[in-house]
Amino acid sequence: MQNKPKIILGIDPGTLVMGYGLISVTGKEMLLLEMGILKLSAKHDAYERLERIHNKVADIIKIHQPGFFAIEAPFFGKNVQSMLKLGRAQGVAIAAAMQAGLPVCEYSPKKIKQSITGNGNADKTQVLKMLQQLLKFTEAPEQLDASDALAVAVCHHFQDSPLLKSDDHKSKGWEDFILKNPGRLK
Repeated sequence: MQNKPKIILGIDPGTLVMGYGLISVTGKEMLLLEMGILKLSAKHDAYERLERIHNKVADIIKIHQPGFFAIEAPFFGKNVQSMLKLGRAQGVAIAAAMQAGLPVCEYSPKKIKQSITGNGNADKTQVLKMLQQLLKFTEAPEQLDASDALAVAVCHHFQDSPLLKSDDHKSKGWEDFILKNPGRLK
């Protein structure tokens, strides 16, 4: 019996460039399905761009049928207007995922970098090189927003690992530990 692959869509939101990346996970094997960008013109109305982001995410979901949706959380900068615009872009992408019934997870940029490279302060090039090793691909994307989105998907896979989630092995105190490990008493 073959396991059904787990497909994860990762999004790096942006009002001018949105990155997306899809991976398929079967057992311990991760495969790159697709990564790319949606480039939006600054000449277009802000609401028109938001509609295009929503439609692109909805189209990706329709084509690839992911079971999971992960998105990069906006980082807090000094420019409040930029944060508001980025939050709107993130919101319409999340709305498209929720409309499709996907569970949504959000990760900070630092958490994503830490998950991929082991260093929360890694630069975009370091993240790309590690993704190339993990997913066994050599081509570099047109823009690093695509590999950033791919990193979000891989981060979600690592965070969604049963080893990290399992509460079965955690003791709830000494009494619980002794009950679960009677042979360890001396």
